[in-house]
Amino acid sequence: MVVWAWPPTARQMAVSGGVFVFGASLFGIGAYFSYANVAPQQELQKARKEILRDYLKKRFGD
Repeated sequence: MVVWAWPPTARQMAVSGGVFVFGASLFGIGAYFSYANVAPQQELQKARKEILRDYLKKRFGD
């Protein structure tokens, strides 16, 4: 833990708060886009799995 030699100024506290809010908003935006893109990614994975399964069946038989 950091012990300051002097108390932070109001401007330093405001900048620290702004940086915290900015970081939290970036985290929230990332979580939103991650959740919003789950279904398309699952569909792509399913399509890849089917293509691989079809290839393996063609190549090696049932």
